[in-house]
This record gives sequence, C-alpha cells and structure tokens, in this order.
Amino acid sequence: MTMVVISSQPNQAMRLTVVGAVVGSGIVASLQVGKAAIAAPMLQAGLGLDLGAVGWLAGIFALLGLLGGIPAGVVIAGAGDRRIMIVGLFAILLGASLGAVVPSYPLLLASRVVEGLGFLLVTVAGPAILQRVVAAPHRDIAFALWSCFMPAGIAIAMLAGPLFADWRTLWWCSAGIAAVAMILISVLVPGVGASKVISWRGLGADALEILRERGPVLLAACFALYSLMFFALFSFLPVLLMQRMGVAHGVAGLLSAVATAANIIGNLAAGYLLARGVGRPVLIAVASSVMGISALGIFLPVFADTPTFLLCLLFSAVGGLIPATLLSSASVIAPSAMLAPMVIGLSMQGSNLGQIAGPVVIGEAIDAFGWSAAAVAVLLAAILASLAALALGKNLARNGKG
Repeated sequence: MTMVVISSQPNQAMRLTVVGAVVGSGIVASLQVGKAAIAAPMLQAGLGLDLGAVGWLAGIFALLGLLGGIPAGVVIAGAGDRRIMIVGLFAILLGASLGAVVPSYPLLLASRVVEGLGFLLVTVAGPAILQRVVAAPHRDIAFALWSCFMPAGIAIAMLAGPLFADWRTLWWCSAGIAAVAMILISVLVPGVGASKVISWRGLGADALEILRERGPVLLAACFALYSLMFFALFSFLPVLLMQRMGVAHGVAGLLSAVATAANIIGNLAAGYLLARGVGRPVLIAVASSVMGISALGIFLPVFADTPTFLLCLLFSAVGGLIPATLLSSASVIAPSAMLAPMVIGLSMQGSNLGQIAGPVVIGEAIDAFGWSAAAVAVLLAAILASLAALALGKNLARNGKG
C-alpha cells in the first residue's frame, strides 16, 4: 500500500487558509450546477431549448457522479488529491469557456460533460485534502464547513444569475471564478512528499474491497436516501410555492434560494455536535425522521402558507446535519487512510443516485397521485435512512469505531 506523507506540516493559520481555499473551490464547483437551473429561461430564449433539454444540462452532472464516484477516488488515491483538485478546476474552467462560445445545444451539452467531470473531481478531492491536512480533533468542523459547498453554491447562483443579461456572460464569469480558485489551490494547498510507485492494480483491488465492506455501502445508502429526500422537495419547490402560495416565479425562486441556504445551518451544526461527542448514527436517524415528518406538512394541504414555508426551512436546516455527518464518517469507516478517497467516491455515487432518482420518482408520483404521493415517498425514504443509520452504528460498534 502506498503511503503518502505531507512534506511540511502546516500551522493552524495555514490550515484555516487551506480549508477556506478548499471550501471555496467546492462552492465554485457547485455554482456550475446552479447556473444551469437559474439560466433556464435565457437558454430557452437563446437556443430555443425545451425544459427537457435544459434538464439534461443540469442532470448530466449527477449522471457523471453516479458512474464515476469510485473511479475518481481511485485516481485521487493514485495521483494525489491536490493535483486532481487542480485538474478538476481546470476542467470546469475549460468546460465553461467552451460553453460560452458554442453555437448549438449538442456542443453545449458536451461542454457540460467537461464541467461535470471537473465537478466530480473537485467534490471527491476536496474531502481528501481536508483529511490529509486538518488535524484529527478538528476534522469534524472542517468537514462541516466543506458540506456547505453545495447549498451555498446553488443559492449564490440562484441569487446572482438574474443579474446577468445573457447566459453566455454567466458562463464566462463562472469560468473566471474557476480560474481564480485553481490559482489559490495551486498556491495555498501543500503538496505531498515522495512516495513509492503507485500500483494501479492494487488500487483496483482496494476499490473492490471497499465494495465488499458493509460500512461504506451503508454510508452510500444513507447518502442516496438523503439526496433523494432533499431533491424530492427542492426540485419542485418553486412549483409547489407558486401553486400553494400563489407567488410569482421570481418570488418563488428567491424563497427557494432562502430554503436551500438554510441547509448550511445544519451542516455547521453537525460539526459542533460531532465535536461534542454526539453519535453519528443518532444524528442521521434523528435528522431523517424530522425530514420525513416535515414532508407530511409540506406536501399535504394541512397548513397555511407561512407554516408550510417554515417547514421547508426546517426540512432543509435539519437535513443539513446528514451530509456533514456522512462526509466526516468516511475516514472513520475506511479500512485505512489511503482508502478514504474511495469511500468518499462511493458516497458521492450514492448522493448522485438520490439526486437522479428523487426528481424522477417524486415527479412520477405527483403526476399519478398528486402532492400527497410525494409525502408518502419522502416518509418511506426517511424510515429507510433511519434504519440504515442504525445498521451503520452497529457496524461501527462491531469494528470498535463507534
């Protein structure tokens, strides 16, 4: 097994700078997800696209993540987290720049594949860098900060997108931000010392070992169920708000951005609670239960407008406990530190599976049976997530890691 050592141990101030650069890079990556959604009207007007085509511009990211999570972890374990983070940000820069100048939808979709590859590499490399650089007592806080990247980036895109006159300018801006992030990672993140020659065959065997382990699979299952619940609501929240509250499209977008940003509260709270010894399975199970119960009040017409929206905030904020807890658990569950990127990659595959399945399953259920079907589906997912969390706790205890 190849062992990697840090060439020079960064001091506390340097660690904070590295954490900031890594989290900022994650936000830059998630901006690429949010920009496609907020630019939908501009894309329709500029390229004559229907909503299905626009959906593919956003959904291609989740599809790449579903297929490439573990392979990305293998590449990072072999080539190094810092190097792959830089490659990922360069891919985002390249994809966004190409997308800003292409004349047709097929070429724009191809550019989104390049961006999506960069997004995948950044989201798997980021936790690996934090695992390597941040001291063990502070990792829960660092991973809590990292887990804010997705809601923060999407919320920023939702708020900033309408300020641009056309979608091509938005694409150019996102490319420029990726370039800045790439430079910061190159300058601020420490490299690794000399290591032995990488055995790619050995890394492939390690990946198979991860798939045979119960703990990493349960971790990925929890992530898939959380992501299914989260995107089951937030994929349709603007529509729900417009139908229930009768608000305009712009107001629905603003309220959706606020509800998405509430997820950050849970992410940060998870770091605080984990640092004070609250059990990981307990946090996941409790948060899942709250999401499931909140979904009943959100999707069923039992409350007035304001209580319904407050439940959306609760759903998002408490749900934020889950991704931060799961990401910080990867290093605990991994058989060795070298295998942690692969566990993270498997978790990202679970997350993307839920991101794809959530809108599809819930959308079909709503079309067939109305909004009440969404309440039942999310509640069932919450029950399964709680059971998976309890099984994960037993696995940790059995391996002496609880």
